Amino acid sequence: MSQSDEPPVLAPHGPLPRGGSARPITRWGTEVMHRPQQPVTVFDDALRALAADMVATMYAADGVGLAACQIGEDVAMFVFDCPDATGRRTVGVVCNPRLTLPEGRERQLDEDLEGCLSYPGAFVDCARPDWAAVEGEGLDGEPVRFEGDGLLARCLQHETDHTLGTVFGDRLSTKLRKKLRKQHDAAAAEFGEHWPT
Repeated sequence: MSQSDEPPVLAPHGPLPRGGSARPITRWGTEVMHRPQQPVTVFDDALRALAADMVATMYAADGVGLAACQIGEDVAMFVFDCPDATGRRTVGVVCNPRLTLPEGRERQLDEDLEGCLSYPGAFVDCARPDWAAVEGEGLDGEPVRFEGDGLLARCLQHETDHTLGTVFGDRLSTKLRKKLRKQHDAAAAEFGEHWPT
């Protein structure tokens, strides 16, 4: 597919920050991964630099989203570059995310494979609502809002969970957690301690 055939990338609140450096990804079991993250209250160059490092790390690891805790930072923020059900990509940065999910008759679950860069090499089915919206603040403190279906809905939920100290393994049955662990352990040699740097 040529670039001209590719669907446009939606960046409703501007492009992702660039110029950062990839960092090693923090793994499940590290304390920062399992507690609510500190709210962002100062929107400055240091926050922008952190977001740029997160973007560089996400791309280096071939991910579609990354939360600050996944590079060891106790900050309620995530970045993403993720397609929706039509394949159209949306990019963004969200600080202090607040998630909205369908309720009642509007709520439809999508059971599909899910993985996590902080538990690499493992994927199992995880049921989540098939649409999601997230509101929060951008890197300058301005209000931002993103919504979507397909993988984008899953990504917005997964990354917001990270800012609350939840990993998707927390949402799985014991049987599926065992399956996930077995896959992760089998792939461990491919993902060294400093991966993806």
